[in-house]
Parts: sequence; C-alpha cells; structure tokens
Amino acid sequence: MFLETAYAASPSIVEAAQNYQILEIINRGLAYAIIVAGFLSVVFIFVGGISFILSGGAEDKIKSAVSTIRYAIIGLIVTILSTVIVGTVGKAMGLDIVKYINLGEIINTIKTITTENGSSSSESLN
Repeated sequence: MFLETAYAASPSIVEAAQNYQILEIINRGLAYAIIVAGFLSVVFIFVGGISFILSGGAEDKIKSAVSTIRYAIIGLIVTILSTVIVGTVGKAMGLDIVKYINLGEIINTIKTITTENGSSSSESLN
C-alpha cells in the first residue's frame, strides 16, 4: 500500500521540471542514466560474446572481444557505484551531498520508471 502511494506520488521528469523540483529532476536523471548504462552494458556484453564466438580462433579478435566484455562490466560497476563515490567525496569535503543524491530514491525511481513503462506497454498490447 505504501509503495503504491509512493509510486503514484512520484511525478514524471517533465512534471518535476514544470514544478521546479530540482531534487526530483536530479534523481530522475540519475535513474535514467543508470538504466541506459545498464542496457548498454548488456548490449556490449552480448556484442563481445558474439565477437568471441565468431573470432574463429584469431588471437587479436579474441583479445578484442574479451576487452569489450571487460570494459562493459567495469562501466556498469562504475555507473552503479557513482552515487556512493559522490557521497564519499562529498563527506570528505564536508558537504552533505547524500541528501541531494539518495541511492534509495534513485532505486525507487528506477522501479517506478520500469513499472510505468511495463504497465503502459502491456496495456497497449491488450
């Protein structure tokens, strides 16, 4: 019940921009960036895997495919840890950045975005 209320109260990024809710805009932007980075990481892992399969035993193609997979995974990890890194650096500098960039709110925003998109696409199929 509480989660449904929280999701319903979460405005879209356009509504947040119109209402000038800067924290909501930042959290939505970060949530979208994490979703895009995750999607691109999965795509590049698949591309690297296909390149590896199609390498035909060529040493240079195998190295290229493995590095593609490696960098995709590293990019995903850096993207996810970016909020933690920013919070840690902010605390070291004496700034309370965590109150502006909250990992919990970003995760809730990601859930909201994926739930909204999933429900709208399933409704359009019916």
